[in-house]
Amino acid sequence: MLTATLKSLFSRKLRLVLSGLAIVLAVMFVSGAMVIKDTLNRSIDAQFTGAYEDIDLYVEHRPKVSAGTADDPAAVPAVDAADIAKAAGVPGVARASGLVLAEGARAVGKDGKIVPGTGGPRYGGSWRGESDLIKLRSGHEPRAAGEVAVNAGLAKKAGLKVGDSIGVLTNEPRRTFTVAGVFGYSGQRDSVGGEQTVIFAEPVAQQLMLGRTGEFSGVRISLAPGASAAQVTQALDRELGDGYDVLTGRELAEKASDKARGILDMMGMLLLGFAAVAVLVGVFLIVNTFSIIVAQRMRELALLRALGASRRQMIGSVLLESFAVGLVSSALGLAAGIGIGALGSDLLAGSTDGLKVASLGVPASAVVTAFAVGIVTTMLAALAPALRASKVAPLAVIRSSAAPQGRHRKQTWTGAALLALGALLLVLGSTGAGGVSAILLGVLPAFVGVALLTPLLSGPAVRWLGALFARSLPGRLGRGNSARNPRRTAITASAMMIGVALVTAISTVAVSSEESVTRDIRRDLRADLVAMGEAGSANSAAIDPAALTRIAREPGVGNVAAAAMDSATVGKDTQSVASWQDWSKAREVLGLKGAGGSVDTLAAGTVVMNESTAGNRGLKVGDSVRVQLQRGEARTYRVAGLFADSALANGVVVPWADAQAGFRSKQPSQAYFQLAKGADTAQVRSRIESLLKDSPEVTVQTRDEVIDKFSGGFAMMLAVVQALLAVAMLIAVLGIVNTLALSILERTREMGALRAIGLSRGQTVRMIMTESVVISLFGAVLGLVVGAVLGLAVAHGMKDQGVTRLSLPWGQMLAYLIGAAVVGVIASLAPARRGARLNVLAAISQG
Repeated sequence: MLTATLKSLFSRKLRLVLSGLAIVLAVMFVSGAMVIKDTLNRSIDAQFTGAYEDIDLYVEHRPKVSAGTADDPAAVPAVDAADIAKAAGVPGVARASGLVLAEGARAVGKDGKIVPGTGGPRYGGSWRGESDLIKLRSGHEPRAAGEVAVNAGLAKKAGLKVGDSIGVLTNEPRRTFTVAGVFGYSGQRDSVGGEQTVIFAEPVAQQLMLGRTGEFSGVRISLAPGASAAQVTQALDRELGDGYDVLTGRELAEKASDKARGILDMMGMLLLGFAAVAVLVGVFLIVNTFSIIVAQRMRELALLRALGASRRQMIGSVLLESFAVGLVSSALGLAAGIGIGALGSDLLAGSTDGLKVASLGVPASAVVTAFAVGIVTTMLAALAPALRASKVAPLAVIRSSAAPQGRHRKQTWTGAALLALGALLLVLGSTGAGGVSAILLGVLPAFVGVALLTPLLSGPAVRWLGALFARSLPGRLGRGNSARNPRRTAITASAMMIGVALVTAISTVAVSSEESVTRDIRRDLRADLVAMGEAGSANSAAIDPAALTRIAREPGVGNVAAAAMDSATVGKDTQSVASWQDWSKAREVLGLKGAGGSVDTLAAGTVVMNESTAGNRGLKVGDSVRVQLQRGEARTYRVAGLFADSALANGVVVPWADAQAGFRSKQPSQAYFQLAKGADTAQVRSRIESLLKDSPEVTVQTRDEVIDKFSGGFAMMLAVVQALLAVAMLIAVLGIVNTLALSILERTREMGALRAIGLSRGQTVRMIMTESVVISLFGAVLGLVVGAVLGLAVAHGMKDQGVTRLSLPWGQMLAYLIGAAVVGVIASLAPARRGARLNVLAAISQG
């Protein structure tokens, strides 16, 4: 039996290779993600090794608000002289000194713009002295209030040298300093993990980075000779009490390196998304391939049964073939994944100045996962065909090789049940009973249910689509061939259906979200000009308040509404909060409408919020809510009023005075300008830009430009979606090629007869091409319908996220349909060429 299986395997090498390519792609993406992560993790670890080797222990306050993202770090409360004195008195501590080092110092280049980032954080701090780690390369440490030292990475990026002037933005407006020194790190490193660091004189660092002099980011501990770090850590915990963290230099390095891993996680998720699509679509390809092979081997399998082969042996024979396919595909996919990992590591490291790529790493987990994904997926996909092979009766040896078409009632009932379950969850989510979670839970059973029910639709659907080509004889023949085996056609089309449905659903959600946002902006925004930074963290831009005061006095400028954003703990959750310098002006320029209580003013001790935020938290007007800002103690506020959901201002709004005391920065991050009637927008914009020259992180934009900016984020999402579609279509091409090649082999005698009675080579090519295009279009049309329904359901369930308008991406959907037709043509080329070159006499003589 083993010999027969191996002979069968080697006689069908090309077909099995085509089906295995889907597994190759899936394994490539999975292993590539793991190789990139391992290689860059070791590169980052090597970069940060010894970054804090000059610190034995470091004491800092725990943040009052957890960090939202790596780009939005939490503010660490400052320590004071009393904390330092307590730490100095602990046995085993030789010296305790305050250190200032915090994120948020942005250097302004000679062109007046922010120096581009190099992949790491931007620090501002005080000089901690030269050591084995840090060495001055030129100049000296900052000794006066107007002097700074910068790391060599920043100096090279900005073209700075000792004696040059440099502008720096911090928690206060831009100030200009003289570069007194340039320093580097051990190992000839210009930076650690791509960071940019500006070192000030200590009092200046305290004022700019922490908000007041006499405070420090943390306490640097030097241990006495022979003292145990573990014992001193325990003693410090007892002395300082709760609310403090005591870290070793190694732990500080690990903490810093963890922040640099955010982009790795994003890249890994993207590659795993591609892998998931490849596996999902590839399963249908493998099922179809083995189903056709089993059907074509019907007489061979019946003969084996007649010679005494058991059902178990028949199942084992097919599974052994699938194991071999999975094994080879996994090995090829792993090799390709290693190549992708090497290329991806170099590209990602190239975007981070100073990050040297470690030797390429192939972790054991990548190897195990690659073979597990490849072999298990292939064998599971081949299980159903294997079970069918075991049911072949010995009498089938006298029948033709084509398998009879069964009704597959179990499949139909299973598909109907899954589709009903998915539809129920989608309805519950859309009506608000289960929310977006219920909708997402319903997507998978709905998908699988439609795939299982596809054979019921394939017959009438391909006849309808085939009518487009039925004017000619090849078109009619191709139409009949595609409808001949509904189950085979359905499985082949399912690969295309899944890919098109996924991208259509995501595109529908994206377009609905984009149109909701842009419609809200067009309807509500009454400001003529807006000053804001690029999309990012709440602390990514700062506007000089003095400049806004001058702008408000400019001719042609009416209302000026300035806002600051930050993250805070509201109740038990971390979310973005806002504050407006003048809430009444904010309501005017944003067109906010009251939805309960009073939102005309914002008194001390009160907050306002949009309806969805209140609904999600179970709050109403008059309720109390506890808010912990980045600085200061938590406060209980009364909900004074609610306003209607808006794309421009959602979430919790706190009083300006509280934001000045509790936000990380006292400066606004956005400003809205309502011009006087008859004012020349271009001239006023030019004057505003001139007054904001010391706030280079923000740009002044018109209403249309603001809309374009919001739309740009959705365009990026759609670009990723197109990449997913490309992967799905590539596998769909393989599926159609495989199906047509096997189908032509199955119909060799029939095609020979057609050629013998006058069908030309050109007509043969058009016949096969029609069959391919009809199958591809069937999958695309079904995918468009399923994807549109799922996308609309998800978008409808996202009302609380601001999606108030349902739209379909008609342009993209038409492009997907045209793309599917092109894929059908491409997939038919090789099989059509083979069919057209059949030897007519040899084909007719086949038994």
